[in-house]
Amino acid sequence: MILISHRGNLSGPRPDLENTVEYIDLALAAGYHVEIDVWLEDERYFLGHDKPETEVSLEYLKNEKFWCHCKNVDALLALLSVGVHCFFHNVDDVTLTSKNYIWTFPNKKLVNGAACVLPELGYNGDLSVCTAVCSDYIEDYR
Repeated sequence: MILISHRGNLSGPRPDLENTVEYIDLALAAGYHVEIDVWLEDERYFLGHDKPETEVSLEYLKNEKFWCHCKNVDALLALLSVGVHCFFHNVDDVTLTSKNYIWTFPNKKLVNGAACVLPELGYNGDLSVCTAVCSDYIEDYR
């Protein structure tokens, strides 16, 4: 199973550190994939959940262990055009990532091969059928 740190978290939410390069790099160094929030503004890439905050390079975003949650459509189009693993959603039960993973939101039906997002908030089905899990408490899934 692919273990994905949500915004760099390993053992619980840390809003003050989430989506910062140093925090994300710690999760990568611990061996996890990482879901990050990405914006494109004025042809520049930024990390940040509610708004663009930390500028990063496109080369940084090309990490094979990143699952880039595009926070605006411009980011989605740009990252798709260069093959970065990404997805966009609003209020969907599931969304399909650019590498064909079914990104399944809390309390929504799990299907074979899905990525279960934030199971600590609840999920509907058998977690063992999933290919990936994305959690703020990802160390609990080792």
